[in-house]
This record gives sequence, structure tokens and C-alpha cells, in this order.
Amino acid sequence: MQEPAATQSSQRPMSTAQPTSPLELARLFLKLGMVAFGGPPAHIAMMEDEVVSRRGWLTREQFLDFLGATNLIPGPNSTEMAIHVGRVRAGWPGLLVAGTCFILPSAIMVTALAWAYVRFGSLPQFSGVLYGVKPIVIALIVQAVFKLARSAVKSKWLAIVGALAVVATALGADQLAVLAAGGLLTGLMYWLRQGRRAPLPAPAILTGGTAIAAGSTLIVPVNMTALFLVFLKIGAILFGGGYVLVALIRSNLVTRLGWISERQLLDAIAMGQVTPGPLSTTATFIGYLLKGTPGALIATVAIFLPAFFFVAISGPLVPRLRQSPLAGAVLDGVNVAALALIAVATWQLFRAAVVDGTTLVLAALSFFLLIAYRMNSLWLILAGATIGAAATRFHR
Repeated sequence: MQEPAATQSSQRPMSTAQPTSPLELARLFLKLGMVAFGGPPAHIAMMEDEVVSRRGWLTREQFLDFLGATNLIPGPNSTEMAIHVGRVRAGWPGLLVAGTCFILPSAIMVTALAWAYVRFGSLPQFSGVLYGVKPIVIALIVQAVFKLARSAVKSKWLAIVGALAVVATALGADQLAVLAAGGLLTGLMYWLRQGRRAPLPAPAILTGGTAIAAGSTLIVPVNMTALFLVFLKIGAILFGGGYVLVALIRSNLVTRLGWISERQLLDAIAMGQVTPGPLSTTATFIGYLLKGTPGALIATVAIFLPAFFFVAISGPLVPRLRQSPLAGAVLDGVNVAALALIAVATWQLFRAAVVDGTTLVLAALSFFLLIAYRMNSLWLILAGATIGAAATRFHR
């Protein structure tokens, strides 16, 4: 007797008897990598439509479980979602294929833009485009800070931890130490409120990042090994979403090592914004500035490698972490500390990007349009580039 159609439909997404071929995964994630504008929320919405609604590779519940898992580990969330899907559908080959194909289009585009930047960056036309795009980037980051704050600052205690993290960061404290302290403070407070009944967890995620950080504290010269280790460290402690990347790169490559300037960092972020795919390909742009095409390749591999590693090892741990209130309290502290890093970096970048009345108006108007009308960031960036180029030509 044939099963009812509704039953067959409900069971189809759970089927693992026919795994997806790596070639099919490559087609899907190359396509997503070429059209996924708008940041991680937009990327994840596109993946949900393709993977759950259209193909039935995962149920919505499975998809949400993996989405929750990406918030428990460092790295770019949308890239880690692609890696999770690839792992479930095709094992280790799928893990590598899905993640790589989602990253590859953006990395190629950013490398091409970096080449054009190095070759033509001093020309008035190209400088004008960046002049108009930078204040838009600032507005995008400020909007992200406000949105993240609404979900990250859940209590007065978390607000206090966030304020302390802002002060510590502004005074020059190491970013990894700020993230670790935020998590430990909130975890300790939860433990004390529970009458010390809950066991203290080993902060495995943070200790992994600390080990990598310690390996790069004495790196100063720009060479391939140093470039790899610095971006590996950043990828291993990238909690809190893509915009924390701005704070981490500024702390390591601008302030501590002096490899790039504030202006070059803003230009790199702008290039990451005008291309689809993960914002972490900002590292690709910086790698090209420092060491050409080999540097772009090394920086890209280094910053994304921890995401593949953490997704591969986090599967068995995720259910236990998600069920632990103490682990949740630690992660709340890490998130609010990450938000503090973004806020301080944004203020520093604001001073470098908003240099006159035109850029101030562009930043303020963009922020208003983002908040009031949820305007697509791509249109704002294109408008900023056009206005910047026109303003530069007018003043020649």
C-alpha cells in the first residue's frame, strides 16, 4: 500500500540514503557565492531557500540547529552554514567543497579589485569612488552595532560588562583578553547566582584562540609565515559576526604591527562590502596589498581555515553546549565583549572616513535609510560611489 503523499513529503528532507554529490554542492555554493549580497543574514536566508525549501536537503529544524551551532564557535556564520550543509550531505569531501565554493567567487573578485586598487588607487576617479563609499561603510557598521546590541545586551549586568569592555579596548587591552574576560565574568556571575551548583566548563573555545595568539605576539616583519599566523589567529577568535573582523584587523595590522594604515583598512572593508559572499575576504584584499597574489591566497586560507576546523569538531559538542545554561552565560559575555570591540573600532574608523560635510551627510543619510527603510546596502554603496566620483570630478 502506497504511503500518503503528505507523509512522503515530510520524510523527504530527512533522507540521507542518497547523499548529495560534491559536484551538485559545488554548483549550488558557487552560485550563492556569486549572488549573496547583503551580509550573513541575507546569505543564510538564501541558503535556507535553496537547501530547505527547494531541495529538501535538510528540515527546517535541522537548519536551525546548525544555525545555532555557528553562534557557539568562532568564524563567519554564513560560511560555516555552507560547511555544515556540505558535511551533512557529502561528508568530508562535501565539507571542503561547499565551504570553498562559497568563498571562492568573493575571493577572486576581491583579488581583482585589489589589483585595480594597487594599479589605479591614486587616480582621482578611483579615489573619488572610495571617498563616497567609506562613509556608507561606517553607516553599515553602526547599523549592525545597533541591531546586535538589541539582542546581545539582555540585562543590566551584560550592559556593565559591555561598558567595561569598551573602556578596556579604548585603553589598549588585547582583543582576545577582552573577549575571554567578558565570557569569564558572565559565566562566573551565573555560577555564583546558582549557588555554585553548576560545574564550571573548560573554556575550550577560548583556550584554542589563546594558543594561536601567543604564537604571533612577536611577529613584526611582513612575510608569508607572519601573514598566515596573524590571519589564522584572527579567524580563530572571530566571535560576534563579520564586523568584529574590523576591530581585530585594526588591532593587529594597524595598531600593533603597523602593516597597513587606517585608510587602507577602510578601503579593504569597502571592497568586502561591494562584493558578494563573506566579509572575511577583506583579508584577501589586505593580503594582496602586503604580498601580491600569493599574499591574497595565504591570507584567505588562513582566515577561513579555523571555520572548517571548528565545524568539523563541534558536531558532538553542540547539543551539550546548547543545553548548558552556564555555557550560554559565557557566550552572552563573549558576544557583548565582541560588540564593544566593534564600537571602539567604529569610532576610530569614523574619524578616518568622515572628513568633511559631504561625507558626514552621506554617513548620516545612509544610516537613516538603513534604519527607517531597511534599504539594501548594495544600492547605498553604488550611490555613494557615484556621488564620490562626481564630487571628486567637480572639485578638480
